[in-house]
Amino acid sequence: MTRMTPAPEWLTRLAARADLSDHPWFRDHPVPATGVRHSAVLVLFGPGPGGAVDVLLTERSHTLRSHPGQVSFPGGRLDPEDDGPVDAALREAQEEVGLDPTGVEVLAVWPSLHLAPSSSAVTPVIGWWPEPVPVGVVDRGEVARVARIPVADLLAGDRRFSAVFGPYRGPGFEVDGLFVWGFTAMLLDAVLDLAGLTEPWDTAIERELPPRVMSPWMRDTDAFDPTDDDADDADGPDGEARG
Repeated sequence: MTRMTPAPEWLTRLAARADLSDHPWFRDHPVPATGVRHSAVLVLFGPGPGGAVDVLLTERSHTLRSHPGQVSFPGGRLDPEDDGPVDAALREAQEEVGLDPTGVEVLAVWPSLHLAPSSSAVTPVIGWWPEPVPVGVVDRGEVARVARIPVADLLAGDRRFSAVFGPYRGPGFEVDGLFVWGFTAMLLDAVLDLAGLTEPWDTAIERELPPRVMSPWMRDTDAFDPTDDDADDADGPDGEARG
């Protein structure tokens, strides 16, 4: 019998926290009672090579109209047949990267976050992958790359900076050739903070968005709120249909 790797203690503690609504990001993005589109993302951790914990990320196809080349969590819009955000997040992950939903331990469903520019309510689903199996791109028209990024790399101070675009300024990461910003970086930042893992990094270091993660219209305007980089258009939390 294959031995399944248990979730690390910091992740089980994180999943058990009942004070998420006190965190500034959740407190400042309450979901209105009406007029929102619901979606979910899967924040999936697992044991990587040598036992180091990693997290599953995708890079959107560079040919997409909206948010080409941007990094995201697997996920998408809740469909009528979905039995809530967990079902939606797992279904979308299966469609995007070939993930077997039965191999995921769902540890927590976090409060939904309201992304006002897109009238979206995005629910993070925290999961553990006790026995990872190979995953990869299912449809290159939607996903360019699937990556498992070590949490230790996300914690390294030299991989962190403040991403800036026009008036926007928020957390950023660059790991394994991926420039992570917007909603994805904000959620990763909150996860690391709430888990008590965050290490010192210089928030004064600023980096402009590289062209490879910009939509065409972004090159023509200074006014932009990118908190919806994982949740803005009609069909998924990245702004494009994912499945």
